[in-house]
Amino acid sequence: MKIRDVRATLLRTRSIFVEVETEDGAVGLGECSPMNGPVLAHFVNTALRPLLLGEDPRDIGRLWHKMLTRTYKLGVQGVQPEAIAGVDIALWDLLGKSVGLPVYTLLGGKHRERIQMYASIGGGAALSPAEMAGRVQKALDQGFRAFKIRMDWGVARQNADPAKDLEMFRLCRELIGPDMPLSFDANNGYSVSTAIQQGRRFEALGIVHFEEPIAQYDYAGMAQVAAALDVPISAGEHEYTRWQFRDLILQAQVDIVQPDVVKCAGLSEAQRIAVLAETFNRQFLPHQTQPTLGTAANLHLCCTLPHCTRPQEYTGPRPELEEMFEAPYVFEEGCLQIPDRPGLGLTLKPGALERMAAERG
Repeated sequence: MKIRDVRATLLRTRSIFVEVETEDGAVGLGECSPMNGPVLAHFVNTALRPLLLGEDPRDIGRLWHKMLTRTYKLGVQGVQPEAIAGVDIALWDLLGKSVGLPVYTLLGGKHRERIQMYASIGGGAALSPAEMAGRVQKALDQGFRAFKIRMDWGVARQNADPAKDLEMFRLCRELIGPDMPLSFDANNGYSVSTAIQQGRRFEALGIVHFEEPIAQYDYAGMAQVAAALDVPISAGEHEYTRWQFRDLILQAQVDIVQPDVVKCAGLSEAQRIAVLAETFNRQFLPHQTQPTLGTAANLHLCCTLPHCTRPQEYTGPRPELEEMFEAPYVFEEGCLQIPDRPGLGLTLKPGALERMAAERG
């Protein structure tokens, strides 16, 4: 079995799908982070593709190491691991399809048939508290029974409007009642002192986890916030390898680690980060905002981890993406069922990628 082609396609939705094709026409599917889409697609097609042509796609570990070390000086944060992620996920999908087994079996076997998802609802900076509560109500109507509201104040922000944030959280808690999980993602928007003050107020309202309360690079400040509060502090979507997660755990002292499988160099590295989290007795709750291939890869990993029992992040059904697949995952009663089909369990309809393509990198 040899790799004949590697292709990254940027879609009109900003998604980036990756295909790894063998000489006999078998295709594995993966996905990259949608950040800087044209750059990422170009990286896959020009930097990673030449390294993989003619290789045996079953040598996933060796190929992961080759992609990392041969492109190391092109950036170990951002573009490089995000591009590797799409290829690595596609290699796991291809391996599963070639042997007729789901990816979760290749990763060690599943502990759960289906996984509860929490509605990840963003855009908080531009919304009023009532408007955010309206979005939570819509998610309730869709069947969600766990929620996270996300802020997005922009790059140059700190403590933009904590009073509004608190009122938004209070209204959403009032709407869903005291028993459903509700979390808050500050998206790095607070100073240390404000994060501690807000965290205490959130605790009184029943917050489940407090995500990225301060700047992602301020490990010392994150440790201060984690030490001051009882609510679990989470972070990790800005980290890309096991070495950075080691520092996030040891220096920032976060309670929950949140790698993103379409950012952190794929399933291969995400599995190693999961082992690291278990070693240091940290909870594992990945970041994931890509609803089809990214979510599928994330769930195949999470279902293999006995202690990964929290609801997982989901931005909700996306019909324009789901209709690209022969049999998309089904969201029912707030959960996603993990299919027993080979690979990730997703197959593109003929011509779907070409119809949705924006451009090739």
